[in-house]
Amino acid sequence: MSEVTTPYATGTPCWVDLMAQDQRQALDFYRDLFGWQGSPGPAEFGGYAVCELHGKAVAGIAPAMASEGQPAPPTVWTSYLATTDAQATQDQIVSAGGTLIAPVMDVGSLGRMLIAADPQGAVFGVWQPGEFSGAQVVNEPGALTWNELHTSDVPAATAFYGEAFGIEIEPLDGADSYWELRVGGRAVGGVTLLANDPPGTPAHWLTYFSVDDVDSTVDALVRSGGTVLVPPFDMMAGRMTVVADPQGALFAMIKPQPL
Repeated sequence: MSEVTTPYATGTPCWVDLMAQDQRQALDFYRDLFGWQGSPGPAEFGGYAVCELHGKAVAGIAPAMASEGQPAPPTVWTSYLATTDAQATQDQIVSAGGTLIAPVMDVGSLGRMLIAADPQGAVFGVWQPGEFSGAQVVNEPGALTWNELHTSDVPAATAFYGEAFGIEIEPLDGADSYWELRVGGRAVGGVTLLANDPPGTPAHWLTYFSVDDVDSTVDALVRSGGTVLVPPFDMMAGRMTVVADPQGALFAMIKPQPL
């Protein structure tokens, strides 16, 4: 198991969560698909469920709640980037041309967070750890393994994430039109062009979960009401697929190539 025992460096994807119209259905779906264990949390945190794999936190699932008079938010996975100072990062996001969706707020003693969108419209979260640093296990079947930005403008994304987080975006050797997100010289995620997505797809962050067997997991997903958007295929990093859960939340699954 690839346990994470130290805080994530600023700019590193550190957590993902799902806002679901039907939290119970989502908890059951991901339990059956990935083996996660989770239940609705305290009312003071909006019932937010921290899902665990082998007793370690891997992702959050919360009920989607709309402000009075507003439509229900979409069911989506959100990637969170780490910071040591959420307020300073919020200021940098705004200065770099980003848009605040939910300003900095305290999450009890666990940490501080905010939700924002980059200048191309890709929504992401920011997490400043308190008692909770983020995903406690990664790069294992059923756990988070990659976060990928889909953008219409790579130079603009490079400028924004560089100014807001100090992230570097550099071409990936051996890949055509694919870039790496790098923090402290280490690859922590990827960037691809929105032109590779279906027409009309907005800029977004795509969450990848590792699995033992992509094809059999896809079969299980379909039996549980999920949808296959990109059938399983082989690529330089492994065998992968892009899917949606029964409530429409997109995510990818991959069996990485052995290192």
